[in-house]
Formats: sequence, C-alpha cells, structure tokens
Amino acid sequence: FRVLEDNVRVPSGVSYVLENRRAMAKGLPEAFGQQHIRPVEEYPRRLLSALRKTAPSGVDDPTVVVLTPGVFNSAYFEHTLLAGLMGVELVEGRDLICRGNRVYMRTTAGEQRVDVIYKRIDDEFLDPLQFRSDSMLGCPGLVNAARAGGVTIANAVGNGVADDKLVYSYVPDLIRYYLHEEPVIANVETFRLEEKEAREQVLDRLGELVVKPVDGSGGKGLVIGPDASAEELEALRKRVLADPRGWIAQPVLQLSTVPTLSGEKFGPRHVDLRPFAVNDGDDVWVLPGGLTRVALKEGSLIVNSSQGGGSKDTWVLSDSPRLPAVELPRSAITVR
Repeated sequence: FRVLEDNVRVPSGVSYVLENRRAMAKGLPEAFGQQHIRPVEEYPRRLLSALRKTAPSGVDDPTVVVLTPGVFNSAYFEHTLLAGLMGVELVEGRDLICRGNRVYMRTTAGEQRVDVIYKRIDDEFLDPLQFRSDSMLGCPGLVNAARAGGVTIANAVGNGVADDKLVYSYVPDLIRYYLHEEPVIANVETFRLEEKEAREQVLDRLGELVVKPVDGSGGKGLVIGPDASAEELEALRKRVLADPRGWIAQPVLQLSTVPTLSGEKFGPRHVDLRPFAVNDGDDVWVLPGGLTRVALKEGSLIVNSSQGGGSKDTWVLSDSPRLPAVELPRSAITVR
C-alpha cells in the first residue's frame, strides 16, 4: 500500500460505499452467508456523534445540519443520503439566517437555532461577507458566528490546506515530529518542484513522470508523461518554470488491477482505495470498508468518477465467526 493523497476538506464518496454494499447484498445474498463481512452502515451514526461533540459549549442537545450547494452539485446525492441517514436537516445557504452571532434555519414552524453545520461547500462560497461577495451558496455572517463560538463549522474553514499536494509531501515528517512515530503507510516518492535540484531532475524526465498541480482535484490538470505528446510536455515545461511552487511530480504508479465487467467481457482495470476515518475528539474510527475506485477505460490510471471512473464494493472480513455477515461485498483488491 502507498498513500496517494489526503482528503480532509470535503471527503466525498462514502455514499457510494453505502449504496454499493446495499446493491451487492441484494444481488448476491448467498455471498454474505458464506463470509464474515464487517458492516459499513455504522458510518452515519459515527459521523453524527462526532459532529454533535463539536457543538458550542453549553449546548447539551445540539441541532446539526448538512449544508449543501444544492441540486446541481455533483455530490448532491451524497448530501441527501447522509442527511437522511443521520436524521438531520439538509439545508442550503438561503435556508439559514445569522443574527447576533447565532445561526438559525427557516422551518415551517419558524426559526430554529443551528449549533453544528456539516459543510459540504467550498470555503470560498461559504460566507459572502468574508470570501466571494457574489456567492449565493452560503450565508452572510457564518464565519463571524463561528468566531464568536455561536456555531461550529465542520470541517473547519481553512483545513483544505491539508489537501494541498505539496503539504502531502511533508506529512511523513509531520508524523515524525508531532507523534514521534514512523508512518505506518509510506507516501509515494514526490518531487517538490520549488526545489531547484528536484525541478532540474524532473524537467529532464518529464516524459517519465506524472506531474500534478498542488491545488488540483479530481484528476484535473495532471499530466501523465508517458501518455503526453511532445507539445503537451513542452507546454507543461513552461507552466512549471512559470510557477514551480504550483507543481509536484511523482513516478508513474502501476496501480493494482481487479477483474471488471466492461461491455460483455471481463478484463483487468486499475483501482485505488479511498478509506474513510472519523475523528470524534477522543478517538479515530476507520470505516471497515472503503471506496474502491476503478478506471473503466482499459489501461487508464485515472480512477476519478469525474473523469469517467466507477466504483466497487470493498469487503473487510472479520476473523470472528460471531459477527453477523451483513452487507459487505468484497472487491478483490490485489496490492502489488
């Protein structure tokens, strides 16, 4: 195993984990009777518990909401699913009001105070008074209310810095410095192009490496050297020289493959695994499963759903026969 990236700001995809499990349990019920598969259905409860623990001081029974950009967002299905499974309201910015450093949501019974907001929109759209003044997705005053302790915003504003691919390259050192431990799983070798020696080495080997923008997501902007034309590599060279801090480079990884139905036949397709962890302030709980993302195009290494990728159910088996075999089908992940 190798860590490819970190997703802290708005980690998405757990809805596919839950729905893949549900579909597999319905389609292959006999498989679940033969395997001791750990369930994934506990995730919404764990998430809600963690959110409730972040409530402002003095609030014993906090009201939690999920803040969505709306129906046109690509992850709207996940927002509705999580809100429904947690038993909380799904709101848009226009449903919220800030007054006296408190946040309220409009309901048919009148205004109701909101204590915790599970934010599923980017920071720049959250509060037009603090960030983009033209944003219609957030609510004016949210940031001041959070500063004053009147509401908790999760995940916290600004924690997207942890998703930066340059910061990613320092995580092993951060673990050693703050935890006095060695990382359990290693990172992929990463060249920081702001460093002169690394930049010169990469520019000499552009055709052999994967070059990524540090603030990119969803596979956007990355260039796979072996698949790029001479013109694309030359354009990349100019972009790197113009802004070295904005890029990292890594070797081309041969991702594991799993059998995948494509058309009318099975064939190997590249996959990666996105695990999910919830920190409730006392402990970190890791979902016993995860999102196995698959590149549906033959030979492709880009598994992102935004780039045409798909997903597979992932099983974590229990050694104990006492655990019930609930909905967790197995994605045959072979890590090489």
